[in-house]
Amino acid sequence: MTEKYSISRQKAEIAFNDIQTPFFGKEKAFDELEAITQNREAKTLRLRQARLEKEHSDRVSATSALVAKRKRTT
Repeated sequence: MTEKYSISRQKAEIAFNDIQTPFFGKEKAFDELEAITQNREAKTLRLRQARLEKEHSDRVSATSALVAKRKRTT
């Protein structure tokens, strides 16, 4: 279905495509930035969770060490 358009229609199509291409490029860039942001937030959450677990285990081991020390001294 190849149709031959008038010259003014062809120019209009070209102008429309020139406008649309940057628009879709911006949308793609926005999607990429959104993906980067989501990955960063997921990594931050993972690291925070690991840090909190480590702090908790350190607190538990320090507490048990103090309890053991008190038992030895009394």
